[in-house]
Amino acid sequence: MAQNSILPVTPRQPAASNLWLDAWYRLQKNRAAVVSFVFLLALILFVTLAPLLGLPSPTEQDFGRMNEGPAPDHIFGTDELGRDMLSRIVFGGQVSLLVGLGVQISVAVIGMLLGLIAGYYGGMIDTTIMRVVDTMYAFPPFLFAVFMAAILPPSVWSIVLVLVLVGWPWEARVTRGLVLALKEREFITAARVVGASNWRIMLKHILPNSLSPIIVGFSIGIAGTIMAEAGLSFLGIGIRPPTPSWGGMIDKGRQYLQVYPHLSVFPSIALALTVLAFNFLGDGLRDALDPRMRKD
Repeated sequence: MAQNSILPVTPRQPAASNLWLDAWYRLQKNRAAVVSFVFLLALILFVTLAPLLGLPSPTEQDFGRMNEGPAPDHIFGTDELGRDMLSRIVFGGQVSLLVGLGVQISVAVIGMLLGLIAGYYGGMIDTTIMRVVDTMYAFPPFLFAVFMAAILPPSVWSIVLVLVLVGWPWEARVTRGLVLALKEREFITAARVVGASNWRIMLKHILPNSLSPIIVGFSIGIAGTIMAEAGLSFLGIGIRPPTPSWGGMIDKGRQYLQVYPHLSVFPSIALALTVLAFNFLGDGLRDALDPRMRKD
């Protein structure tokens, strides 16, 4: 009688490529998301290539042309020091996108790593990490950011550090919840049976199946980060002059709003369009990646 051989069980996971392809098709049907994606791509290319566009220096002053309205050589006019408004808005966009992307990438890495560890291992490790998260939630996020920005040296990297400190607890809590929902699934049990290491299970099996809400949160989080940076700059404790910042420009223009409205209107439009685009893209990604909308 032949002895039955026991073959290793290969963990079966969802066909990731099909799911992502299906999500891409659904995203293309969302006009607001597609327009937002195109707008953001054009914005990123425009502000990245700004030094090659021949724009005036955003800090170059011309006291003979202060507070001028839109003109052929200054499309968006000049500010209270004669600086070109278009140039300042473009280079201010560099700062906003740098802060938004830098903060959200850092938040995603720190939050996902700590959330993975806390949710997967549980026990004392989970308790310790989540008590730190609860402690951070005890402080109102924006007030904590204001306090930290006020005591740190004024720089772009200080603002990035402040907003990372504010943002990572949310990412850690979301990731932990996703891990708790996934770690007892059949394909994770199968991976343990065949001897996969804990880190392999976390990075190869759990994390890829948790990416949908994380990607959505990443897109919407950039919008929130840009708004937070603008708010800090508007209060005078964010990006400091002469470095251009949309929030700082809006604050300065507010003083001349009735007589020189272009000083606030143009940076406000740039800020509003960028934040709306990230929010619309995030909403489109949420709908496209929703498991309930996937084809059978």
